[in-house]
Amino acid sequence: MTRWSRLLVAAGLLAAGPAAAQDATLAPGTRFSAVRVDVGPLYARGLDVFADRVRADLQAALDQAFADRIGGRGPSLVVRVTGLSLNPYAGSENGRGRGGNGTNTDYLDGEALVVGPRGEVLLRHPQLSATPASFGGAWYDPASESRRVVAITQHYAQWLRRNLGGD
Repeated sequence: MTRWSRLLVAAGLLAAGPAAAQDATLAPGTRFSAVRVDVGPLYARGLDVFADRVRADLQAALDQAFADRIGGRGPSLVVRVTGLSLNPYAGSENGRGRGGNGTNTDYLDGEALVVGPRGEVLLRHPQLSATPASFGGAWYDPASESRRVVAITQHYAQWLRRNLGGD
């Protein structure tokens, strides 16, 4: 996409107003000058250490998912994490080893903001990711929770890449 066509798309989004920014999709091959993670809502809840971990894992997942689209001039991509739920998990819920009924699910809620050079939001994409709590491996393993956070941040990043288009 040329610089002029990007400017025309951005101008069209701005002229159409905030509703269009929510419903818009990116043009194929849109590159981002930077990709950042905002965990301010987690800090606001007093989850400082946990927020740092989520930011690091999600940043790594986004850097990998968007590796071929980061660099140069263009809008930036800011992913704001608004919530993360790691539900208690102690193996199968039904006692027969067939898994649970959906209550053993981890959730990562947030929104992606495509931000123009003057700080204007060109696109807003809310997204909720859900993964089985079992993605962290054996529930009794002390590293299980860390693996669950990595799994859900990778899931979020991969789906965000797909949902933003450009592939």
